[in-house]
Amino acid sequence: MTLVLSSLWPALAAALGLGLVIGTLTGLPRGGLALAAAGLLLTGLAILSGLAALRTVPGAPGLWIESGAGLLGAYLAGCVLGGLGRSLAGRPL
Repeated sequence: MTLVLSSLWPALAAALGLGLVIGTLTGLPRGGLALAAAGLLLTGLAILSGLAALRTVPGAPGLWIESGAGLLGAYLAGCVLGGLGRSLAGRPL
């Protein structure tokens, strides 16, 4: 996993930055559909992280799963940070 992080850090930084921008523009999810979509993304992150941690998929597909888990995690972390920054600033939607 360290090799994946060291080789994909530009993509991870871009995912975090994109998440910050999207989170700042949209804020935290409040409606039913937005909460369902957030739950679906978190479920996908949990599944990808579980597959990566258990190393159930060998070879290149396993690398794709680890990369996807890292990128989705960075994006969602950026979305949460951007949404929290927007709510702390008191900016309404």
